[in-house]
Amino acid sequence: MKIEKKVWPEYFQAISDGRKTYELRLADFSCSPGDTLVLKEWDPKTKQYTGRRREKEVTYVSKTKDVRLWSPEDIEEFGYQIIAFH
Repeated sequence: MKIEKKVWPEYFQAISDGRKTYELRLADFSCSPGDTLVLKEWDPKTKQYTGRRREKEVTYVSKTKDVRLWSPEDIEEFGYQIIAFH
């Protein structure tokens, strides 16, 4: 399955450079090893896509509800997932 996700420029560049090989995302979507993440650079200042994109194969998914970066309501409903790719 291909899954499209927005990525802010600083994270997109780190992924492009090979320095960032994981994603921490709200687990509000299904993702499994073998899926492809279609990462589309999104500029939050202009609220537009830049046109840059990368496709990464999902190799590992771990879900947890222990980290507190989102609202308690979203965490309770979805939990978290950390996505590793190459």
